[in-house]
Amino acid sequence: MTRYLVRPGSRLAGRFPVPGDKSISHRAVILGALAEGVTEVEGLLEGADVLATIAAFRSMGVQMEGPDKGHLRIYGAGLQGLRAPVVPLDCGNSGTAMRLLAGVLAGQPFPSTLVGDASLQKRPMGRILNPLRAMGAEIAAQDGRAPLHIHGRPLHGIDYALPVASAQVKSAVLLAGLYADGQTCVTEPAPTRDHSERMLQGFGHPVERHGPRACLRGGGRLCGQALQVPGDISSAAFFLLGATIAPGSDLTLEGVGINPTRTGIIEILTRMGARIDLTALREVGGEPVADIRVRYAPLQGIAIPRRLVPLAIDEFPALFIAAACAKGQTVIAGAEELRVKESDRIAVMAGGLRALGATVEERVDGAIISGSALLGGRVDSHGDHRIAMAFAMAALVAQGDMEILDCANVATSFPSFPVLAQQAGLLLEVASA
Repeated sequence: MTRYLVRPGSRLAGRFPVPGDKSISHRAVILGALAEGVTEVEGLLEGADVLATIAAFRSMGVQMEGPDKGHLRIYGAGLQGLRAPVVPLDCGNSGTAMRLLAGVLAGQPFPSTLVGDASLQKRPMGRILNPLRAMGAEIAAQDGRAPLHIHGRPLHGIDYALPVASAQVKSAVLLAGLYADGQTCVTEPAPTRDHSERMLQGFGHPVERHGPRACLRGGGRLCGQALQVPGDISSAAFFLLGATIAPGSDLTLEGVGINPTRTGIIEILTRMGARIDLTALREVGGEPVADIRVRYAPLQGIAIPRRLVPLAIDEFPALFIAAACAKGQTVIAGAEELRVKESDRIAVMAGGLRALGATVEERVDGAIISGSALLGGRVDSHGDHRIAMAFAMAALVAQGDMEILDCANVATSFPSFPVLAQQAGLLLEVASA
């Protein structure tokens, strides 16, 4: 078992880029594989999650070169060019891979099976099964969970209102819509990341967007592209947290994607008093990008606006730590989606903070966290990569050494985290049990 040993008392400083955006990397592989011609991807995240998506398409006959130092060349098979896999497609720990692949596979003229690791096979898939079945898909699952046995068949477009804001569900339905007869529309109850819509447009497939509603028509074609993946704001979030809470810190993260559907972490931390500045604003691959400078600042507890929750859903482990380091109370509500991530992030974060001496009132859809000094000690991340990285940064201000258990899955989203954290000043050692 991989674990982190972190000593307190350091600060974060320096200037460096963060790895490529995981969400965008997944979509670049998927659309590149379904496009006609060659797609060249630069800045691809070479984490285990994205590698699982690459392996799945290789199993379906798509030729690729790389990835090598963030570069991947994809020889697209076209929308109708995938071949039946001879083995189950292993999504590893990646919910994005499983849900988006299900959308693609629902309309294929062959059967397929999607499997994952123990954690992924506990995560609910009913939220994609319902709309895909409404489109005519035949998918068998056990109590709405993986493995998913998909028998591809002709699909028809639907007009679907998401019951819960989810970019993965929205993307799965739109990808299935590429294979559907007629128009497919998705309406979301709150804004979620729009990388799929942006990238579909970039690959030459029109997407109509009207407020919370996105529509596309089946058929057509995707054309291979040259893509640059911006830095992942979800990975940057841990360094934003660390530099904010550790006195004397002054850190700049280069080339980070600041898509407005992803910047909830910046707005929430700023509302709490963080000193965050965006510079060198530009556009990369159709996505807004900036360099982000963050310096130490004392934080104040707040009631996090519900409208910001979907815009920071993956960054809440970092926000739990920020709340524990803030003066006063922070109220998190409307975040029940955290219960069905790689772990039950509300329960695991609350338990970890209590183990460090914090006062946390756990609620069904969030928590009330009272700021206090954090003790050292042992925390179990329960195999959740974002929880492991969040507690590593909490160690900056702990009163004693911290041991974080079950950290191997950090490789799914941020394999270079330990090295970059050490370069920035975190006193972190990677050990094996």
